[in-house]
Amino acid sequence: MSEAPSGRLASLDIFRGLTVAGMIVVNSPGNNQAYPALEHAAWNGCTPTDLVFPFFLFIAGTAVAFSLSKRKRVGEPRAALALQVLKRAAVIYAFGLLLNAIPNYHLSTIRLLGVLPRIALCILGASVLFLTTRARTQAAAVLGLLGAYWLAMTWIPAPGYGAGMLTPEASLASWLDRLVLGRHTYHQGPFDPEGILSTLPALATTLLGLLAGQWLLAPRPRRDQARGLLLAGAPMIAAGLIWGRFFPINKSLWTSSYVLYTGGLAACALSLCYWAADIAGWKAWGRPFEALGRNALTAYVVPILMLKFLVLTKVAGAGGETPQLRVWLCDRLFGFWLSPLNASLAFALAYLGLWTAVFWALYRKNIFWKA
Repeated sequence: MSEAPSGRLASLDIFRGLTVAGMIVVNSPGNNQAYPALEHAAWNGCTPTDLVFPFFLFIAGTAVAFSLSKRKRVGEPRAALALQVLKRAAVIYAFGLLLNAIPNYHLSTIRLLGVLPRIALCILGASVLFLTTRARTQAAAVLGLLGAYWLAMTWIPAPGYGAGMLTPEASLASWLDRLVLGRHTYHQGPFDPEGILSTLPALATTLLGLLAGQWLLAPRPRRDQARGLLLAGAPMIAAGLIWGRFFPINKSLWTSSYVLYTGGLAACALSLCYWAADIAGWKAWGRPFEALGRNALTAYVVPILMLKFLVLTKVAGAGGETPQLRVWLCDRLFGFWLSPLNASLAFALAYLGLWTAVFWALYRKNIFWKA
């Protein structure tokens, strides 16, 4: 087919499901060991694990373009669209607070930001821009956000530290998190990896996905669309790597170089999924991931809630020890025949398999829960 897509993209659901699968694996080691690729970079740098969150935001931006474009085509009033956007963002943010509140809920220390709150804020920002501006303005917003963040982080001094300090304690973003959030940061630490100032370049990541969605919606041959995503993604990767020499690629600070590098990779990944599933018609391989992608919010929240239960529940062990139920299960299922490192990975893969089966069953019954 050569027409531009007008309905739901299988490739977008598959890409989202692949990202959900990656999230489950990296969040669910069976013990305290993991291969380096399944851990975040200690500070500067980017591992495969550090791609999961920006891919989520990129996909969210693409989905905004498809969802709101469809609703605009049927003539839904702008006020109704805005209300729906606010409702969706509020629901996602509320789920984020729920996860943050478990297990040590207290109003004085509950984390106010985090993964789902950032997704909610970025979806809200991208939706507002989509409803009120054109693609050219949105592209300018990306450049403006990345440039302004770079200038702020490198030229504006954090009180007591100076300008250009890009450490967990001394960066401008860290200082602002402590000033505004106080003890409502991640583990009451010196900064929040999903903090206030770094949400601005995270919005730029979402806007890149929004622009990709509008590119796919435009009336042009599908092969040209896939090629265009690759031709946009490759130079972004290169630009991110080059900029990273001066403004290091860093997930926790969500640096501008990190936005370009991960956004370029996301564009290339979406292009490959689009070519395979929506152009070549090779969809069978992606069905399990599509099942996860169609129920993405639930597939994010429920496995984390279960994982919290497995971590918080203790069992009686040998010698009076009380290991986590997660560790106990990992040892009983995999520890007796695999090394600790491989047992941990096997547990994570089994956990992914369990939830893939659950959401595959829901998918087969056309049961989808959305914000």
